[in-house]
Amino acid sequence: MFNTECKVNFFDADPAGIIFYASLFKFSHAAYEDILKSLKTERDYFFDSELVLPIVHAEADYLKPIKAGDILDVNVHVSRLLKSSFELTYTFELPDRSIAAIAKTVHVAVSKNSFTKAYLPEDLYSGLSKHSAG
Repeated sequence: MFNTECKVNFFDADPAGIIFYASLFKFSHAAYEDILKSLKTERDYFFDSELVLPIVHAEADYLKPIKAGDILDVNVHVSRLLKSSFELTYTFELPDRSIAAIAKTVHVAVSKNSFTKAYLPEDLYSGLSKHSAG
């Protein structure tokens, strides 16, 4: 599992001071960037000339109010790892350790030139497998 944190700023909230639903995906993507950087792969997959890793599915469950000013612990694990795709699960914990939200994103390796499905490179697959739930 990979851990990071985020702060809910006022601009991440709706007029009632509760997180705007899309802000959770912004925090999820920031955690995704952090976990990829932590893998220290040979390639920078955000600026790779041959491969892209688009999100093809995203979902979230909001379990408790998340308010402006909250500091959230974000725990990320690879919940599914296949030859060409992977799923990340993000658990957002409040300071009292209660779970406020859970999000998931599914990423597919795609050739940048032909936009067809490709295999995950070995360094990426191996790095992600270290954060697998099972």
